[in-house]
Amino acid sequence: MKLWLDGGLQDIETARVSVFDHGLTVGDGIFETVKAVESRPFALTRHLDRLTRSARGLGLPDPDLDEVRRACTAVLDANPMPLGRLRITYTGGHGPLGSDRGEHGPTLVVAVGESARWPDSTAVITVPWTRNERGAVTGLKTTSYAENVVALARAREQGSSEALFGNTVGRLCEGTGSNVFVVLDGEIHTPPLASGCLAGVTRALVVEWTGAKETDLPLAVLEDADEIFLTSTLRDVQAVRRVDDRQLPDAPGPVTAKAMRVFDERAADDLDP
Repeated sequence: MKLWLDGGLQDIETARVSVFDHGLTVGDGIFETVKAVESRPFALTRHLDRLTRSARGLGLPDPDLDEVRRACTAVLDANPMPLGRLRITYTGGHGPLGSDRGEHGPTLVVAVGESARWPDSTAVITVPWTRNERGAVTGLKTTSYAENVVALARAREQGSSEALFGNTVGRLCEGTGSNVFVVLDGEIHTPPLASGCLAGVTRALVVEWTGAKETDLPLAVLEDADEIFLTSTLRDVQAVRRVDDRQLPDAPGPVTAKAMRVFDERAADDLDP
């Protein structure tokens, strides 16, 4: 296996990032996860646009997108696989043991690992912790993922694959690594970005391709929705069959099944929509 670091490909066994890298010491970094189908990235332009937005939001220099594209191509060519998780990580680079940044410049790492298609439906839980819709890094895809690690571990303990958050005012927000959609009276709704959720790439495509509405929703909508589904880079569109103790029979329901079909068809037609 090979990855991209310091401007070129390196063997995964010998590649090293400094123990003083700000991404390690204080979580000062951003990342993107990109689906790779037969060693070709899906929706890479949208992911790189978001990488740039996250860098600007965190105060990092704009990433060199030409280099990132070269890195993605080189890593995928060096590690062919049917379905892969391509990870682009961009950090504040070598810095002091504190919140101040150093002057060495950012670190770019691109790596890939094998993945498998998610099942058509899954179980989720809600958690008592909240997303802060007014935080300094709200809406940025940062490497500060400890909150998600804790919530996802609880979901796993309860036989679920995802944990869903409300925000500080009790509105539905997102999962640890997914966006959430609900079906009400035949219409698809998803929380707006103002809820504090990440602007998911798959979320945006589903909104565009299905006509889903961005709607401010109470967390309690999960108790009443006719159908619920998740979206993410590797899940694509995945039906929810259970939320906490509530069972949703026949998941995926008809609206979700149509959304799954539309996404699969559109994604197959264009790898960089």
